Amino acid sequence: MALYLVQHGLALPKEKDPEKGLSGEGHAQTERIAEVARGYGVRVSGIRHSGKARAQQTAAIFERYLTPPEGVRQQAGLEPLADAAALAKQLDLSADWMLVSHLPLMERLTTYLLIGSTTPTVFRFQNSGIVCIDKHPETEGAVIKWTLMPNIG
Repeated sequence: MALYLVQHGLALPKEKDPEKGLSGEGHAQTERIAEVARGYGVRVSGIRHSGKARAQQTAAIFERYLTPPEGVRQQAGLEPLADAAALAKQLDLSADWMLVSHLPLMERLTTYLLIGSTTPTVFRFQNSGIVCIDKHPETEGAVIKWTLMPNIG
């Protein structure tokens, strides 16, 4: 069982779209990552997102590829500046959930899950990228099991 953390896909600038929905590139990158995740057999019970257009659209793309039985829905506490420590205390690492959110929350949450503090940043996210957090089999502490990012350079 694992927790999948995703930073939303690349968004349009506010001048072009006040809601900051996904750009064409953001849509394409998310499709590519979702397709690879499906090919690797990633299974999620459900997908939760912040409710912002770019997170909602990213979550919908992952839903099409991963078909989670509990579907997709908005969840409070996934906003960009939400309290990562409070969110971490609510999470159950024994369930396969995907959370689609924003920076700085995703980086702060990852850091908190790994070291119990929101700083310093231990992993840099990329738009549309997935970080798989799992329990270490010996210590039961959280570890980064794998990542899947659109850019390797």
